[in-house]
Amino acid sequence: MSPSFHELQLHPALVKVAGELGYERPTRIQTLAIPPLIAGRDVIGKSKTGSGKTAAFVLPMLQGLDLERRELQALVLCPTRELAAQVRGEVRTLGRGLPGLVTAELVGGQPARGQRESLARGVHVAVGTPGRIMDLLGTGSMEPSTLRILVLDEADRMLDMGFIPDIERIFQLTPFTRQTLF
Repeated sequence: MSPSFHELQLHPALVKVAGELGYERPTRIQTLAIPPLIAGRDVIGKSKTGSGKTAAFVLPMLQGLDLERRELQALVLCPTRELAAQVRGEVRTLGRGLPGLVTAELVGGQPARGQRESLARGVHVAVGTPGRIMDLLGTGSMEPSTLRILVLDEADRMLDMGFIPDIERIFQLTPFTRQTLF
């Protein structure tokens, strides 16, 4: 039998929300990924759709945030606007027990001005597409030096879609000491 979320050393507020959402026990990907992520290690994970991959990286990512510092600490790159919206929704849902958590969705097809303003006010977690992230970095609207966690969600799909140059540049602009998740 898999361990409980509590046994994975997750913060009690995150365990409580997981329980409220009906997550009884961690899935295999969560059991394998959460402990090394909490320990700050880089992780590459692969699992089927519906297996709980998003929660596997979001829960430890949320646990690692310093909510007292209202600055960009975690960035999740997604291949599409639709996936970015879905992941941001999951971050907000799983993080609802963390007072003061601020997130932003940074995608094309929407005015960049509001996204720049959100970043200027300060966010803990941003979820976006490589093209828009590159735009925001290029205009100086996004400060990458405070980033501690970089997630490439559906990394294989982003590579297939031709985002390799953007992803390489984002890697160059973010701190080498960051934690990286694929």
